[in-house]
Amino acid sequence: MLTLVYFARIREQLGLDSEQLPLPAGVTTVGQLIEHLVAERGPRWAEVLQAPNLLVAVNQEMVDPQQPLGESDEVAFFPPVTGG
Repeated sequence: MLTLVYFARIREQLGLDSEQLPLPAGVTTVGQLIEHLVAERGPRWAEVLQAPNLLVAVNQEMVDPQQPLGESDEVAFFPPVTGG
């Protein structure tokens, strides 16, 4: 079971802080997971998860869309960190 975690503005936009999800059939990478969620959940999810500056971590390590996924991974989505 994947654990999906949504942080900061992403959590607010989607109205969800976390969820458990079985690894969908045919989904083997972070990019494919994002495509699956967008296809299943619609335009709001596309706007948020397909943003060019989206950051993703798997098991608390920053990754790119080609990162392979395992059944028990934690996938975290968050906006870019800004400082001042």
